[in-house]
Amino acid sequence: MNTQNNDSGRGQSKGRKWALIVLNFLLICCAGIFLIWLMLQWLNIWTDHGDELQVPDVKGVYFDDARSRLENAGLGVELSDSVYDSSLRPGAVVDQNPKVGTHVKPGRTIYLTINAFSPKMVSLPSLNDISARQARSILEGLGITDVSEEIVISEYANLVLGARYNGRQLNAGARVPVTAHIILEVGDGMPELPDSIAPADTIAISSQVSFF
Repeated sequence: MNTQNNDSGRGQSKGRKWALIVLNFLLICCAGIFLIWLMLQWLNIWTDHGDELQVPDVKGVYFDDARSRLENAGLGVELSDSVYDSSLRPGAVVDQNPKVGTHVKPGRTIYLTINAFSPKMVSLPSLNDISARQARSILEGLGITDVSEEIVISEYANLVLGARYNGRQLNAGARVPVTAHIILEVGDGMPELPDSIAPADTIAISSQVSFF
């Protein structure tokens, strides 16, 4: 009888231990789930989850007006670059990033590119004593694409002897707009006269010398 009571007591004790283990496990799981939920809620608040703005279209608008419009919409503004296009209004926005209609978070910076009031100015290096092809490559690298050549008498073929803009000679360090029309003075190489002409010239010269 005592043996049965002892076995029953040990069984109940084991059952209570397992129940406690299961209960503790469930409590730990619930605590973990609750902590994850709190973290997600904190992330939502931190990142403004679900709170987005649509980037308005400010192309063609003067920069000051575009900045006011974007700032009133809850966005930041930064002037990132300028280009020059004579067909567009000076000071107007020609590009924006992010693009029109993009969904962004409040306070996101919108980078604007405007049309400059005047062409970009560049400083020229020396263009003399290099090939016409190399001179064109240097000018194109500076953004100057309106380039022509004028052949001049020289014993060196295809060699640049000078450059002009608006009728004036350009030296190293000269500043010109990227829209400038640059004229390269390129040597012709002084082609030799045909052999058939040489004897006639020689005879004419000899006769003149004999006459005197």
